Amino acid sequence: MNTKLNVGVLGCGPIAQAGHFESCTKASNARLYAICDVADDLRERMAHTHAPEKSYADYDEMLADPALDAVIIATSDAFHVSASIKALKAGKHVLCEKPVGVDLEEALALKRVVQESGKRFQVGHMKRYDAGLQEARRFIDEEMGALVALKAWYCDSTHRYPMTDATQPLIVRSAQAMKPKEDPKADLTRYYMLAHGCHLVDTARYFAGEIVAVNARLSRDKGMHCWFVDVEFASGALGHLDLTVAVRMDWHEGFQIYGQYGSIVGKTYNPWYFKTSDVDIFRERDGVSYRPLGADGHFYRRQLEGFADAIITDGPLTGADIADGVASVRAMLAIARSAAQASRVRLDEVTGRV
Repeated sequence: MNTKLNVGVLGCGPIAQAGHFESCTKASNARLYAICDVADDLRERMAHTHAPEKSYADYDEMLADPALDAVIIATSDAFHVSASIKALKAGKHVLCEKPVGVDLEEALALKRVVQESGKRFQVGHMKRYDAGLQEARRFIDEEMGALVALKAWYCDSTHRYPMTDATQPLIVRSAQAMKPKEDPKADLTRYYMLAHGCHLVDTARYFAGEIVAVNARLSRDKGMHCWFVDVEFASGALGHLDLTVAVRMDWHEGFQIYGQYGSIVGKTYNPWYFKTSDVDIFRERDGVSYRPLGADGHFYRRQLEGFADAIITDGPLTGADIADGVASVRAMLAIARSAAQASRVRLDEVTGRV
């Protein structure tokens, strides 16, 4: 293999334009080798802008290219599993956008294909590449002792779109773009859980480990969807998650962690600012608080570099793997069931579609 991973991006839509194309062109150990989209006008414009070596209208043709090492799945959620399975069976490594799937059974089917393929599969939970969150995780693992309790919140803002429009590139759309059979936004409760809840769930798991049960309440009032979720972790730690769309204030995301020998408070910014979270860590043994600078806040590029490094060096994945992706789907299902039933739900009892 070359010292740089040859990456193909499937889908030329908003997430590819805002995050993945630039990541491929800026990564130290990967390059934008190919792009693929059925929309001719969109694909041609992205090819002109980002200059991949190859441009494909047909996904099977891109996968048949022997020079292609890996694929970034940047499609609508409904296509994640099928596109990932195709790539794995073609012998390509896969970095798939979150959530890994919208149905637990299809996510489990993908997990089996990943295990059979011997290829690397990573879920695009790019917040794991926020340097502030990474230092918090290091402190938890090496210095904090037992994690006693975690509170985390992810609150989208009514002012999100004018703020992101000021920082993102112009997002180009096409009437020819492939769309799922169902409009993802037809059911906003489901859409918000898949789009935002998966980030909150993964952050909680990244810090505190496996979730075994949830007890959720959902309020849909005054144009807001608000989930308050009490969480039981396998470790015995307590958790509380707040997912609210949309708050009448600035973007509001962060966490508090209380541990045996220290505590952590984190404030996370709108991801399109590419700004590392402000994470304040208090170390009990010497009474010192500190905050990592995290000068490099390009989470998408750092995610790709971590993925590529694992493949090039045959090392471990540093991001979310297929087991993490499946666990996230389970947790979202459990939260939805718990809110609907007004009762505690164990994750190992849920099946079906988020």
